[in-house]
Amino acid sequence: MTDEELAKDLGPLAALTIGVGTMIGAGIFVLPRQAISKAGSLAVGAFLVGGGIALLTALSASELGTAMPKSGGAYYYVNHALGPLFGSIAGWSNWLGLAFASAFYMVGFGQYVANILSLPDGFVLGPITLSSVKLVALAGAALFVVVNYVGAKETGRLQNIIVVVLVAILGVFTVVGGLQADPTNLPESKGFGAMFNTTGIIFVSYLGFVQITSVAEEIKDPGKNLPRAVIGSVLLVTVIYALVLFVMSAVVEPGYIDALGTDQIAVVEVARLILGPAGAIAMLFGGLLATASSANASILASSRINFAMGRDNIVTPDLNKIHPRFSTPYRSIAVTGGLILAFIAVGGIETLSTMGSVLHLVIYGLLNVALIVMREADVADYDPDYRVPLYPLTPIAGMVTSFALIAFISEVIIGLSFALVAGAVVWYFVYARSRTDKQGVLSQYVLRRSERLPDSAVSAAETVAPDGGSFRVLVPLANPEHERGLITLASAIAKQRGGRVDAVHVVKVPDQTTLEYGAQHLDDIDADSEQLLADARADAETFGVPVETHAVVSHESFEKIFDVAGTHDADLVVMGWGPDSHGVPGRIEGRLDELTADLPCDFLVLRDRDFDPDRILVPTAGGPDSELSAEIATDLRAEYGSAVTLLHVATDGDRDAAERFLREWADDHGLGDATLRVETGDVEDAIRVGARENSLVVLGATERGMLSRLVRGSPALDAVDALDASVLLAERSRTRSLRDRLFGR
Repeated sequence: MTDEELAKDLGPLAALTIGVGTMIGAGIFVLPRQAISKAGSLAVGAFLVGGGIALLTALSASELGTAMPKSGGAYYYVNHALGPLFGSIAGWSNWLGLAFASAFYMVGFGQYVANILSLPDGFVLGPITLSSVKLVALAGAALFVVVNYVGAKETGRLQNIIVVVLVAILGVFTVVGGLQADPTNLPESKGFGAMFNTTGIIFVSYLGFVQITSVAEEIKDPGKNLPRAVIGSVLLVTVIYALVLFVMSAVVEPGYIDALGTDQIAVVEVARLILGPAGAIAMLFGGLLATASSANASILASSRINFAMGRDNIVTPDLNKIHPRFSTPYRSIAVTGGLILAFIAVGGIETLSTMGSVLHLVIYGLLNVALIVMREADVADYDPDYRVPLYPLTPIAGMVTSFALIAFISEVIIGLSFALVAGAVVWYFVYARSRTDKQGVLSQYVLRRSERLPDSAVSAAETVAPDGGSFRVLVPLANPEHERGLITLASAIAKQRGGRVDAVHVVKVPDQTTLEYGAQHLDDIDADSEQLLADARADAETFGVPVETHAVVSHESFEKIFDVAGTHDADLVVMGWGPDSHGVPGRIEGRLDELTADLPCDFLVLRDRDFDPDRILVPTAGGPDSELSAEIATDLRAEYGSAVTLLHVATDGDRDAAERFLREWADDHGLGDATLRVETGDVEDAIRVGARENSLVVLGATERGMLSRLVRGSPALDAVDALDASVLLAERSRTRSLRDRLFGR
């Protein structure tokens, strides 16, 4: 197969436009009034301090971006360097921070729409009265969520046009207003404490510059142009913000802005004074563009954060399900949309902006820590084209200032923000830790040097390390003759998925014998158990995969496997084929289990006739079990270089339709380069003929219901006894209704 690359067609100006476009938005059109009222003449200083903190993080982001050009931005860097615990904090902070920011943008959007349309202060909706601003914000947010849900989005060219228009409007405002400005009009300073508090409120204006690093692979000469774009965008935006605030403060008499009505927008009214009605209209148009564009971009970005978190199993990958019609991560967008609507309903403009600011300050602080870890851990493949100046002072300053600014924000906001951070920590230990398998550079560094580092550091690394995220393959063993084939198959799959093997020998004792007695006298009951597990351990270790062995004493044999799979949190069970080992014809479960319970995980049942994965036949008619067959064939091909043949039987005789189905199915399951074989007629005969040319048949369990199989049998499985090749029966774990269990789909 040909490796795919992204064309490096983004020049320095295009990359700079992306950075400016992520920041020139709602903040400068909505928050100047709050900044001037709270900080007075130091409102300009508040924006300069915010720009300085953003600049320090931009330097670190530039280095990390040239070293690791990955989607996910700041979340990816934190998760990779500091591990999934901090990745959970960064991911949730980023996701919720974007949701709060989106809600803030939409409330700003509501202010502009209400001003343009001269809407009344509020509307009576039954027993409640809702302000016109909130009503427009809720309607607008719902609209943008729907737009993202169905897949429509602004093009890069449209975004560039919006950026140019906004910069032009602010540029004219600054130049004309600067000529009329009188420094003696600057309001009285409210003190540095008020300035830092204001910085926390307006820091939401600096979100998004890290997103430039997500397109690093597309930037020409990224070692030079990516840092220029990231750092240059922060500097340019900071200058624009500071000039706008200076003009607004100095062009009107002291107290003018504080005296404006609640239905008036400060930046619009100042533009009306210095530019006339045309200036007010231009500023209204710019504010409408900025708030709408910022909100839409934030909703889109949030789904990308969800995707990165789902990919790492920090949250359920089910959030990333793609809509069959719209091809969008509709679940993620719907959940994010629900959060945004809730935040709009309960939050004011300052609360929303400050929550977005604080959560992103947490992320930026952790990003600077991530840079220090990547440098100090001396990671072999860490080779950035750009390195921050004055290391380690620069990332330390970025970390300290990001975290320190939080202290100047209101106690209520700090409490809410850290409650969310604490929730992310709890989420990691309750949900993510047992599912993610990505260990951060920091914990690897500590554990590799466990003998030289303090015990407390090693203990902390072991405590927070992921403990169950690796893919677990459970192998129930009974017959020593089949041990090697089962362990070989399980180890090959575990190796390809970065997982581990759990070999289990279920020792059955008579009902009259207590399990406690059986465990104490295991050697007397089954003298071969210890040797069987020792052989399994040795065979698995030849693949270089971690392996654990266990002897389980039970009054049951086959039935106990389901319990053991649940206890060991297995992702896949690989077991041998025997008269009682695969339940009823065509399925894994026994008859009672098939009616009352779902499989605890995916199952493979191997009928081993000298296991040889050199040539693999995968019969398919679609369905989840065939999907599992495709995944296993892909793993074996990657491990052994197997030749894979896909077989589809056109039972209705329509060969053209069957060929189209098989081509599409192969492409959808990563087997587009496999040999495709379409037959007509009897399924059993087609499988038998196809198996003669192959050494292993991977067969999905039947979709037919139990009653149908009891009455008419299972044609696919009827062919198994007559085959000389090894056969692997695959069944996907899924929830089935009683109707599906009885009658099939």
